[in-house]
Amino acid sequence: MAIFVDETTKVVYQGLTGSQGKFYGLLNRDYGTQVVAGTNPKKAGTDVDGIPVYATVGDAVEATGATASCIFIPAPGVKDAVIEAAEGGVTFIVAITEGVPAHDEAWFFNKLKRDFPGVRLLGPNCPGIISPGKANIGITAGHIAKRPVEGRPNVGIVSRSGTLTYQALYELKLNDIGVTTCVGIGGDPVPGTSFIDCLEAFEADPQTDAVMMFGETGGSAGEEAAAFIAEKMSKPVVSYIAGVTAPAGKKMGHAGAIVSGGKGTAAAKMDALQAAGVRVGRNPTEASQLMVQVVEELAG
Repeated sequence: MAIFVDETTKVVYQGLTGSQGKFYGLLNRDYGTQVVAGTNPKKAGTDVDGIPVYATVGDAVEATGATASCIFIPAPGVKDAVIEAAEGGVTFIVAITEGVPAHDEAWFFNKLKRDFPGVRLLGPNCPGIISPGKANIGITAGHIAKRPVEGRPNVGIVSRSGTLTYQALYELKLNDIGVTTCVGIGGDPVPGTSFIDCLEAFEADPQTDAVMMFGETGGSAGEEAAAFIAEKMSKPVVSYIAGVTAPAGKKMGHAGAIVSGGKGTAAAKMDALQAAGVRVGRNPTEASQLMVQVVEELAG
């Protein structure tokens, strides 16, 4: 199985007619994702390489039965695009765009939670999600992901960093380990989907046998995930936290990478995770090797 998206997911691309939306929309379609529509109110009635373009998400959902959207809209328009997608009837929204104002993120996060509780948002500022062999929504390179293998332990991945998302997928593939789903949650301070959301979903997924979690310095998400793992997770978790060697007071690239009051440091997160029984690597490759050990143990 997979979490959040699979081969039945039908996706509408908001911004399909733009250069980036078109590039990744067609790339995702070529991977096997059901990219069924695009939106652009000024180009409704046209198509992009055979993919029909509609004026709104609501029109696209009505015509195609789309269940998810992927947003490739410039940052100032993301707020409206998220709400249009929710009002249009999709239940899963992937917002790739970076640079979305934090107050916009907080507004639509709370708007969705209050008025559209059945809608899940991933992002903004994230690489998206891939369930290898089933669906790829976003900018992840599909060829670096190994599809899950029946009868062998498979791994779920959740990562705050886009680059580390790709490295985790690639290193597991090099070690012949299948992945059920890889979720890039993004590094902004108000993520639509959290570590805990993904951990909970992986815990419930019968095909996911272990979880790899890649985090970064800043914020409290890592510590909160550690508490959840200690209380709720029965499946083994391996982690790596980026930023161990960052100088004190160093401003990191992600808006969510804010260290305050001694909390949010990589060391604090690693300590919390280890106390929760998580195997923590000192670098991404070591974390991958720890996962190889976990998979070997699960395989017996």
